[in-house]
Amino acid sequence: MKRPALAHPPPPTTTTAEVNIHLRARAQDRNLIDRAADLVGANRSQFMLASALNAAKNVLIDQSTILADAKAFQKVMDWMDRPATRAETAGMTRLRDAQAPWRRG
Repeated sequence: MKRPALAHPPPPTTTTAEVNIHLRARAQDRNLIDRAADLVGANRSQFMLASALNAAKNVLIDQSTILADAKAFQKVMDWMDRPATRAETAGMTRLRDAQAPWRRG
């Protein structure tokens, strides 16, 4: 029987893992994790690491969400419709070239 691909596979690596991450869990939680890992064709470590990385990325992405009322939103939209200044272009270039938080060491 062919196993399904891991829903959130661990990122490809060219080196061996460098650190250990230890945690304690209840037996029933470990069993649940093992069942889920088996369903996606992963071992416990692969499943837990992939799940933790996915959760960590989501937390970091959520931190960059901006909420605004209608007036503030329109102000931002008007600003975005104008051509970028030299300083804004430099800032956008800096952001584009920045490394994602979850890829930082």
